[in-house]
Amino acid sequence: MTTSQNAEWIETDGLGGFASGTVSGIRTRRYHGLLIPAVAPPASRMMLVNGIEAWIEVGSDRFAISTQHYHPDVVVPDGRSRLALFESEPWPTWTFRIGPSLSVRQEFLLVQDSPQAILWWRIVGTRPKDVVLRVRPLISGRDYHALHHENGSFDSSAVEDAAAVRWRPYTGVPAITASGNGAYRHEPAWFRNFRYDEERRRGLDDTEDLASPGEFSWDLSARDATLVLSADDDLPPASFERATALTDQERRRRAAFARPLERAADQYIVRRGARKTIIAGYPWFTDWGRDTFISMRGLCIAAGRFDVAADILLAWAETVSDGMLPNRFPDRGEGPEYNSVDASLWYVVAVHDFLRRVRSTKLARGAEERLRQAVASILDGYAAGTRFRIRMDDDGLLACGQAGVQLTWMDAKVGDWVVTPRVGKPVEVQALWLNALRIAGADDSKWNARLEKAAASFNARFWNEARGRLFDVVDADHESGKNDGSLRPNQIFAVGGLPFQILSGEPARRVVSVVQAKLLTPVGLRSLAPEEPAYHPHYLGSVHERDGAYHQGTVWPWLMGPFVEAWLRVNGTTPKNRAEARKRFYDPLIAQLGRLGIGHIAEIADADAPHDPRGCPFQAWSLGELLRMEKLLADPEAQVIRTDMSANAR
Repeated sequence: MTTSQNAEWIETDGLGGFASGTVSGIRTRRYHGLLIPAVAPPASRMMLVNGIEAWIEVGSDRFAISTQHYHPDVVVPDGRSRLALFESEPWPTWTFRIGPSLSVRQEFLLVQDSPQAILWWRIVGTRPKDVVLRVRPLISGRDYHALHHENGSFDSSAVEDAAAVRWRPYTGVPAITASGNGAYRHEPAWFRNFRYDEERRRGLDDTEDLASPGEFSWDLSARDATLVLSADDDLPPASFERATALTDQERRRRAAFARPLERAADQYIVRRGARKTIIAGYPWFTDWGRDTFISMRGLCIAAGRFDVAADILLAWAETVSDGMLPNRFPDRGEGPEYNSVDASLWYVVAVHDFLRRVRSTKLARGAEERLRQAVASILDGYAAGTRFRIRMDDDGLLACGQAGVQLTWMDAKVGDWVVTPRVGKPVEVQALWLNALRIAGADDSKWNARLEKAAASFNARFWNEARGRLFDVVDADHESGKNDGSLRPNQIFAVGGLPFQILSGEPARRVVSVVQAKLLTPVGLRSLAPEEPAYHPHYLGSVHERDGAYHQGTVWPWLMGPFVEAWLRVNGTTPKNRAEARKRFYDPLIAQLGRLGIGHIAEIADADAPHDPRGCPFQAWSLGELLRMEKLLADPEAQVIRTDMSANAR
C-alpha cells in the first residue's frame, strides 16, 4: 500500500463535476461517488452513481473486490482485505489479489470536459480460465448535499438497446447511461443503511439507502472489461473501442503536466459559461470570489498559465457591482452573493500580479483595459461607500461591517451567531486596501494622496507597542479608539503575502517573530493563539462546535505562503535563507499531500498537535499558496517582493 486506506482520492471533469472515494473503497462521506456531474457547470451537482458492488467468480468460488459499511457497524463484503496495491497516478488504480496466481486491476477515471466516468478491469499477467466479473451499480439521483432513502417514487426501470442501458431514477434528474462490453441483466434491488463515518464525525445524518437496477457481467478470461457511465443524453454510448480512445486521450492530457502537483492544481480550474473559474474546494464548495483570486496566484500566475488567468480575471471583471465582486455563486437558483469586503481587493492584487508577468501584446485586444477598468471601478466604489458600511474613512483606512454579517475571510456563522465579526478596520483588509491604492495609483494619480494618508494612519494606529505586534482590528464595532488586540495571523499580511509590504524595519521583524512563536505549526498558521480565551485546540463535533472553532485556533495551510514571504522579507532572500525556509516551512507542508486528500492539501487542521487534517480534503488556496511558495523559494524575483509603499515607487 502506498497510503492509508482511509485517504481520499478525487477525479474531476473540468466542468465542476467530480468523483471521489477512499482507497479502501468504503464511502465515508455523502459526497463519495463515481458520477457527480454539475448540471449547471460548475454548480448544481447531482449524485447519480454512488458506487458499485463488485466481485470475481472463479468457477464456483466468489471473491468480493468492493467494500461497504452498513449501520450500525457492519463491513460486508470485505474486498479491501484483497487490496494489494493502490496507485493514484495517472488515475486511481486498485490491484486486488484474488489468490496466489490471480490478481485483478481496477482503474477509474473521469473524462475532461464531459460528464463521463470510465471503469476498467483487467487480469494482471496470464489470463486463467473461468474468471467472471460481476458489477452492480449503486445509484440515487439526489442533490449531492442530500441523502437518499428507499421510497416509492424511485423509478428502477431500464431502457435497453444493443449499445447501452439507461436509467432515470426521478423526473427532472439526468438520465444515467451505462455502456461498455459487458452483458446486462435487469434485477432491481435496494441496498439499505449504508453508514458514512465522516458525516457522523461532523454531527450530521450519516445513513443512506441506494438502489441497484441490475447487474453487469464480463468474461475476464477472454478480454478486459469496461463500463462507461454518462450523464449526457447527447453523448454516444461508449463501446469498448470508444472507451479505449477516451482513456488514451485522457492519458495523453495528463502526461502533458510536468508532475502530479501541477495536475492536481489543474483539477480546480473549471468552466463557468464560456470562461474559466476556480473551484474553492472539493467536495462541497463551488467557485468563491475570495478563494479564486487568492488561489489563482499560485495555481495560474506562478505556474505560468496566463491564458487561464486572463480568462478568469476577465470573467469576474463582468461581475463588479458598486465596487464589490461576488463572494460566491450559490449552488442553484439564486443570484451571486456580494458579502465580502476583501474579495474585490484580492482581485486587484491578482490583476497586478498577472499584468506584471504578462506583456500587453500577449493579451487579447482590449483585455488589459477591461482589467484596469474593473480595478478602477472597485476603488471608486469602495472610496464612495458601498454595501455593509464598506467605505474609505476620514483617516484614509477602509472601514467595514455591520451586525449579523461576516465580511472577512474569517466568516463562520451559525444561525445569527457571527463567530468572528471583526467589524471596524481589520488589519489584513487595510493591507489589501493600501496595496490596492498603490496599484491603482500607477494608472491614476488621484489615489496617491489617499495612499499616503492611509499608510500614515496605518502606522500610527495599528502598532500595539505594549504587545509588540499589530492590532487585529482598530475602531472595532465602528467605535473610534476601540481596538481588538487578539493574536491572530491576519497581521502577517502587513509584511508578506501581498505585492507591497506595509510594515518594515523592527516592527516587521517583531510581527514575524510573534507569529512564528505563537501561531506557526508544521501545517500552517493557527487562526488564534493558544493563550487567547476563545482558543479551540480541535475542529470536531457538531456544526455549532466546528464553526465555533473554525477561526478560533484551527490551522489554515494557505497562510503558510504569506508567512514564508514575510519571513524572507525580514531575513533576506539569500540562497541560504531560501534553503532554510524550504526545510523548515515548505517540506513539512509537502508531507501533508497524502494525509487526507491524496496529492492535495486539506482546508484546515487541528490547532494542537498532531495537527490532524480536517475540513475540505481538497482545497484550492492551500495548494495554490504551496505552489506560489515553491516558486518564491526557487526564484524570489519571480514573485513580487517590494518594501516601498510610496506613490512614486515603481
